[in-house]
Formats: sequence, structure tokens, C-alpha cells
Amino acid sequence: MNKTIVLLLIIITTLVLAVLLLAEEAPDPRAQALARKIDELYRSKTSYAQLEMEIVTPDWKRTLVIKAWTLGQDKTLIRILEPKKEAGVGTLRLGNEMWNYLPKTDKVIKIPPSMMMSSWMGSDFTNDDLVKEFTFVDDFLFKLVTPAEAEKGFLYLECRPKPGVPIVYDRIVIAVEEASTLPVWQKFYDEKGRVARIMTYGEVKTFGRRTVPSVMEMVPQTKQGYKTVMRYKDVQFDLALKDDLFTLRTLQSGK
Repeated sequence: MNKTIVLLLIIITTLVLAVLLLAEEAPDPRAQALARKIDELYRSKTSYAQLEMEIVTPDWKRTLVIKAWTLGQDKTLIRILEPKKEAGVGTLRLGNEMWNYLPKTDKVIKIPPSMMMSSWMGSDFTNDDLVKEFTFVDDFLFKLVTPAEAEKGFLYLECRPKPGVPIVYDRIVIAVEEASTLPVWQKFYDEKGRVARIMTYGEVKTFGRRTVPSVMEMVPQTKQGYKTVMRYKDVQFDLALKDDLFTLRTLQSGK
């Protein structure tokens, strides 16, 4: 066969394979829109929230009163107001860095990336759940699926961590109400395909111009009698926040 024809066939085959590969990797626009909405559910250009976090175990129960501020997807400041024992404790995230402030010792502790999937303040939510270092749009590959428990009127988004992203879950499946596009639950699967924890959303409310679930309940499937419930009391979006709010100086001020 003529060398020129062989070369052309190789080039054409390579181009076809490249197109097919890109087509496989290109996210479904509908799936991408759902992933983005979930990432931005309680965030906007800026946001402020007042919330309660109830932590329940078989032996004890406690409730934290919290305020939180965000700037875009990269900056988060969280401050505990009550109970008195934890008052002033704070968490700051700037990009891919995170710190905790402990007022009793007046120390700022940097949280390493390996600890992002660890418990936040003894709750069933992780550090990443609270400060959102990882986002579905940037750090996951996602697609619409039809799981065995699929129900009419719902969409199901399967999200798998991109290679190299330090997320301990093999995949996360999110059920979304088709009419409102609001999430109903998330199931987190471990590497063996078992459900490790389930987060459910409830009590939909309107804060300003945005309608969101005001309650999130996280239940680990490996610990009986444990759960953590977050209740949003107030959420404000696109308010004026100064950039210097998100600094280590502010974090350590305890205010």
C-alpha cells in the first residue's frame, strides 16, 4: 500500500479516536447544570448564613450556633457562637488552604489536605462538607444515571472523583427533584460499593430571591445512632462583604 495512503489512514484513525474520546469526556449539559446548581446552592458571589448544627450520638447530643460567610467558591469563614464552651472557634478556607482557630489556646492550626475528609467539630460532616474545597464541577466526572431505586419525577446524578483528587468516596449519587431541580438526597459510596453515609435535604424555604432546602441531615451508615442535622435560620446572598473579612487576622480575632 502507498505510504501516503497509510499515513492518511493513521491520521484519520487518530482523529476519529480523539473525537470519540472527547465526546465521552464532555459532560452532559443537563448533568453539568445540576452539578453547578448543587455547588452553588448556598453560595453566590457572596453569602452569609446563620445556622444550627445538632450533633447526635448514642451517648450525648449538643447543638452549635454558627455564622458563616463565603466569597465565591474559594473563601469561607465559619464562626461558632454557642455553646459557651466552643464560642469563638473558627474555620477559614482560602483556596486549597484551611485553618482552625481555638480561642482557649489562642492558636491557629493549619489543616493538611489529608484531613479534609475528617470530621468537623465532632459532627458527621467533614471539613470539606463545610468549606467546600472540592466542587462537583471542578473535581468530579458526572453523568445522569438510573439507579435501582429510581422514582418518577426525579433525576439522578452520579459523580466520581477525577483521578488524583484526594476524595475517599468511590462515587456520590444525588437525587434531584426534576420540577424544582433541588436536591433530595446524596448517597456516598465507598470503594467496595457500599453506602457509607446518606445526606437528606428537607424543609424548603425561600431566603430573599432564592429557594433552597433549609435542613440537611447527615447519617453515617457504619455507626448506629449517629446523625448530624444542619438547620439554616437565615441566608443572604450577594451582600457587600469586604475581602479582608477572609484573613487569618480576622479568624484569630474570635469575632
